[in-house]
Amino acid sequence: MDREFDVVIAGGGIAGMSAGVAAARLGRSTLVLTGDVLGGQLVSIEKIEGFPGFPEGVPGYDLCPMTQEQAEAAGAEFMMASVEGMTAEGDRWRLTTGEGELLARAVIVATGTSLKKLDVPGEERLHGKGVSHCASCDAPLLRGKVAAVVGGGDSAMQEALTLAAHASKVILLHEGEALTGQAAWRDRVSVEPKIEIRAGARVTEILGENEVTGLRVAGAGGAVADVGTAAVFACVGLRPNTDFLAGLLDLDAGGRVRVDEFSRASARGVCAAGNVRSGSPHRAVSAAGDGAAAAVAIDLYLASGAWRDAG
Repeated sequence: MDREFDVVIAGGGIAGMSAGVAAARLGRSTLVLTGDVLGGQLVSIEKIEGFPGFPEGVPGYDLCPMTQEQAEAAGAEFMMASVEGMTAEGDRWRLTTGEGELLARAVIVATGTSLKKLDVPGEERLHGKGVSHCASCDAPLLRGKVAAVVGGGDSAMQEALTLAAHASKVILLHEGEALTGQAAWRDRVSVEPKIEIRAGARVTEILGENEVTGLRVAGAGGAVADVGTAAVFACVGLRPNTDFLAGLLDLDAGGRVRVDEFSRASARGVCAAGNVRSGSPHRAVSAAGDGAAAAVAIDLYLASGAWRDAG
């Protein structure tokens, strides 16, 4: 017989786990589907800043387990599985996972995003051989070596600063004329002597046979040059993990879930929280707030049975 819960939360990042804390504390039987990695992308962040209660910042690999412990203490269950499909069955939702099928009276989609790839020659072939997406994981292996980061936003600058603590030099390449992330990160990057910023630079190929040895880079004027590096970290944007929702929920042009002011999606009994929702500011603190807000909206729905389409 299929297991049934009041609320199933798809996603084990800070949005999903915060939703788990709130839903369980509201007395709802709650299951959080974490996917393969508890904490999602936050696990690889060396220091999350701007999160209340941690004035010095907090590593993602600490924050996520702490939040899980809170959710479990409140009564939430966790399962390392991902949602592969959803179908409506009357006033329930049937969710298909790699561990079997589940029934839920309501669903909170908090599946987050995945890093976009550069989509250049050499990227797939050299993945794990110098092509990486986790500076906190691989920075110690680059002591005394040159590393490159591609991108100009918050993630790119955070990766560059993490690498600078180990590498002899970090080259930060971005296509725009100026870095686009928060001023606090721009200020730190600009004064870090190990970081060299190269604007108007577009990576066209990752070089190397059995490991990364360099990048082929096109400059703003069209000139092409090779840049030597032992590793490359791509931070060029995020893709929402919403493939399983195609045709089921209203998505925006970027593939994120449209919600109303109460976190409610276009389908009855479904809310969305965190980076997967349309209009997300992509901050850990806002994702946590989203999760709590979605749980409250679901609790009100389960109590009253009332729902309206998202505007």
